[in-house]
Amino acid sequence: MDPKTSSNLSFVLNKPHDVAFVERPAPTLQNEHDVLVAVNYTGICGSDVHYWQHGAIGHFVVKDPMVLGHESAGTVVAAGSAVSNLKVGDRVALEPGYPCRRCAPCLSGHYNLCPEMRFAATPPYDGTLTGFWTAPADFCYKLPDAVSLQEGALIEPLAVAVHIVRQASVSPGQSVVVMGAGPVGLLCAAVARAFGATTVVSVDIVESKLRFATSFYSTHAYVSQRVSAEENAANIRKLAGIPGGADAVIDASGAEPSIQTSLHTVRNGGTYVQGGMGRDNITFPIMALCLKEVTAKGSFRYGSGDYSLAVELVASGKVEVKKLISEVVAFKDAETAFNKVKQGEVIKILIGGPNEKIE
Repeated sequence: MDPKTSSNLSFVLNKPHDVAFVERPAPTLQNEHDVLVAVNYTGICGSDVHYWQHGAIGHFVVKDPMVLGHESAGTVVAAGSAVSNLKVGDRVALEPGYPCRRCAPCLSGHYNLCPEMRFAATPPYDGTLTGFWTAPADFCYKLPDAVSLQEGALIEPLAVAVHIVRQASVSPGQSVVVMGAGPVGLLCAAVARAFGATTVVSVDIVESKLRFATSFYSTHAYVSQRVSAEENAANIRKLAGIPGGADAVIDASGAEPSIQTSLHTVRNGGTYVQGGMGRDNITFPIMALCLKEVTAKGSFRYGSGDYSLAVELVASGKVEVKKLISEVVAFKDAETAFNKVKQGEVIKILIGGPNEKIE
């Protein structure tokens, strides 16, 4: 595909609820270590929808028109002279955040914590809902023949789940409770099973999500009730046959009641990981955290090795991400796709690139 003769139509957010399709100049290689990628498919993240609705997430505020999207896979159409790991025609999953590579977090292997991170569709940086994208070659992951480009677009949320489950230090034979059965919660359950967890409980308030969870990788599902956090926790422990509590509890919801229930669900000496984002400040059961001597961790995006492992989990068949794909739409229907995600009508919807033919 030639960028000079193909479309670089982009899905641009001007302000909340104001989007437009804009034909922009195709990017060109600016670095000998970069590749130019034709974007084939892009998924929609909750953060994309949040920017679309509110124009900001925390201190990240959309002040100028910004291209949305960061969950993408595409095909290499040009490579810099120093690139040796990829060639034209290779299909790749795009890791959409690029650190400085020089600060203390980067040099310690925690580049996701780089203060100079340039992350797609996070102001002021444009995203991947466009025709062509340039990226450092080492942040593009070649897809094995067994992995489709559509599956490749789901490597990004799977890498988020890999990072969360690694933070939880899940090991074979353990019990894991995942609060929230959205895409990341479902993928956390899948990765926990791939890591050897034998009991994996999904918790949500929406029964249809939980029915899918048990058809996916969860061994148990619990519909959260309007009762105290302690009572919900007791019900979860009883349901899963873990009277002493779960080895690890992951919150993938960001909801205050779920976070409170989590601390009453985890066992003494267990691990709690906060993966979901919610309100800045909540009422937190600090006494349960202290008395149980729980190890509590945050989890942000993904770090070294997470993308590679995510690709391997899909290639090996250990995580069937394609089951999450509810629908694939043409680029012209991007705003419709955003509405479907907002309304909760889909698990994962993919948007074909502007040069992709969707039947």
